[in-house]
Parts: sequence; C-alpha cells; structure tokens
Amino acid sequence: MLTFAYKARDTSSNKIVKSTVQAENERAAAKLLMGRNLMPLDISPETDKRGIIGALQNRVSTKDRVIFTRQLSTLINAGLPLAQSLHTVQGQTTNKKLKEIAQDIISSVEGGSNLADAFSKHPKVFGDLFIALVAAGEASGTLDKALERIANQQEKDAEIASKVVGAMVYPGIVLFVIVGVVVFMLTTVVPQIENLYENMNRELPILTAVMVFAADFLIKFWPLVIVALGLGAFFFHRWTTTSGGRRAIDTFKLNVPMFKDLFRKLYMARLNRTGETLLVSGVPMLEMLRITSRAVGNVHIAEAIIRASEKVKSGKSLSSSLKNEQYVLSLVPQMISVGEQSGQIDGMMAKTATFYENELDNTIRSISTAIEPILMVLLAVVAGGMVGAILLPIYSLIGSNGIK
Repeated sequence: MLTFAYKARDTSSNKIVKSTVQAENERAAAKLLMGRNLMPLDISPETDKRGIIGALQNRVSTKDRVIFTRQLSTLINAGLPLAQSLHTVQGQTTNKKLKEIAQDIISSVEGGSNLADAFSKHPKVFGDLFIALVAAGEASGTLDKALERIANQQEKDAEIASKVVGAMVYPGIVLFVIVGVVVFMLTTVVPQIENLYENMNRELPILTAVMVFAADFLIKFWPLVIVALGLGAFFFHRWTTTSGGRRAIDTFKLNVPMFKDLFRKLYMARLNRTGETLLVSGVPMLEMLRITSRAVGNVHIAEAIIRASEKVKSGKSLSSSLKNEQYVLSLVPQMISVGEQSGQIDGMMAKTATFYENELDNTIRSISTAIEPILMVLLAVVAGGMVGAILLPIYSLIGSNGIK
C-alpha cells in the first residue's frame, strides 16, 4: 500500500479537504475518495520533506491517541452529542497535529459523514483496527463502548511494545559503552604508546600495531567514518522500507537465536488480542482476519493469516486453517478450536492473548538473565584485548630496559 497526498472537494459541504489516503495506486486512491463523497482535485504520492525534526514535531503518540479516544468515549457515554463531544475533546488536546486532525474530523461529521469515514481520512493516525471498531460501534449503537475497547487495545499494544523495547535497552546500553570506551582508548591512549615505541626505535607488537592502525585511521578520517555510518544507516532504513528488506527483517526476528521466542509470542499475543477485540465488537470473521493481518506487524504472520482467511472463505474452520502454518504457534489453533466448539471464539482468543502476554513477561526475564553473562564475557574480551595491546608493550619495554 502506498500513501497519497490529496486535495479534494467534499461534495456534502463543498469544502476543500487536504489529507492523505492509502491505496495501491492513484486510480484506486481516486476511487476510494469518491466513495467517501470527495471529488479529487489533486492526487500525488506523498513525499516527506519535513526531515526528522519535523516528523517528530508532527507525530501523534500512542498516549495522545489513547487520551483522545478515552475522553471521547466518556463524553459520548455521558450523553453529549457526537459533534459537541468532538469539540470538547479537541479543546483539551495539547498535541498540535492531533488538534488539526480533530478539526478535520469535526468538519466531516458536521458535513454529514459518519465518524468511521471521518477517521479513515487519516490512516497514518487511525489504522484499520481503529476505524473498523468505530464503524462496528456506530452500526450497533455502542460507539462509547467501541471507543473504550480501542483505548484498551492501544494501551495493551503500547505496554507489550514497551516491554519488548525494554528487553533491548540494557544490551544496547552496554554495547554503546563498550564502543565508546574502545573509541576513547584508540584516540587517546594508543597514540601515546605508538610515540613511545617510535622514540625508542622499537617495533610494535602485532596486536598493538593493529590497534595503532585503527587509531590512525579513526583520527585522520573521522569525518569519513561519520559520513559512512550515516549513509549506511540511511540506506539500511531505506532498505527496510522495501518489500524485500521488510521480509528479511521479519524473517530475522522470527529466527534470531535467543530473541525468536520473544517475537513469536509477541505476534501471537497481538494476533489474538486484535482478533478478540474485533469479534467481540461484532466485526465479521473475514473482516477480522483482514484487519488482523495488517495489525500484527510481521509479513510472514500476516501472510499466514491471509492464507487462513482464504481457507475460511472456502468453508474451512479458522482453527484448521491456521493449524499447519509455520510461524503460528500450536496453542493458537488448539484454543480457537475449543472456542469454535463452544461458540466462544472471542473468549478463547482473549484467554490465548492473556497467556502469551504473561509468557512474554517470563521470556523477557529469561532473556535479561541469560544476556548478562554474555555481555560480561564480551566486555571481558574487549577489555582484555585493550589491556593486552596497551600494557604488554609497556611491560616489554620495561623488561628489555631492565635486561640492559
């Protein structure tokens, strides 16, 4: 899916609307806009020219979105009209970008659009899951409960993501410190050893000579090193946005030693929690699978869900459709099968999601416990190499002078 920036005329209010839409191509984007009662005036692939700082300034965080959603749910539950509730929430929103989006949503709703269509004009902020739950809530007359489910779902997702990121923070900090120490030693201490050997007309030991070469290169060409690192990071990021890059990264996550269990349980928790939230809101099975495939966050898991949806469409049960998928853990189809037999698939998916969320906590603790000795060994190897390259030449010089 590509993102297109568009300028269109709202046929119901005759206002000019500018926003973005996700579609396969420009023709599909135009068709999608016309389905929303918008007459396209200009459609073009979106290019982000704001840079990193601009992107951060225009970012709507999960916290902002959760507060917005929960406040709107509370006001609607209290009996306030939708337009008035939106105006009130907009006034309480501190995020500038979200305030602008809220104004556009208000204009759409006051122009006659339903709330789901108004949210769908901002796919980068309100995804498929959000829009589907709002649409289901509007259709069933339980919009306040649907918005509350959305807020709960977003908080769960943010909590799980935070735990996964937290598991990566400690090793990241240790590695950063190791690199910092190595760079400091190479640029300050190693050159002094080189000068000492030059003054005494002695040949450097091999390990020290290698470090001296690295130190000289780093000192003389540090701008080139920074540029190379920057370009490497830029092209790596660009590569990860391509289809091949995304597939490679997602394959790595599902198979990387030590962390693969963490990622697999994360995706199973996300699959089941999203599916349960959609089903309990009244979203049909096939639509639930389509949305879940987009929300799960991994290409291979998404493809497994899409294959399962095709089998469900042809008459098979969901449990049997997921049973032989490589990356779908066996407990998932087993629990769904129990739900199918009892008529409570959503309840079984909720229990499965809770199980994997608890398993994530245990896995993160296990990783934290296992990774500490690995990092200590790595630190010892690096420190030992640095000490050997620096102190051994000094001891060699002292020994040789003593002999003389």
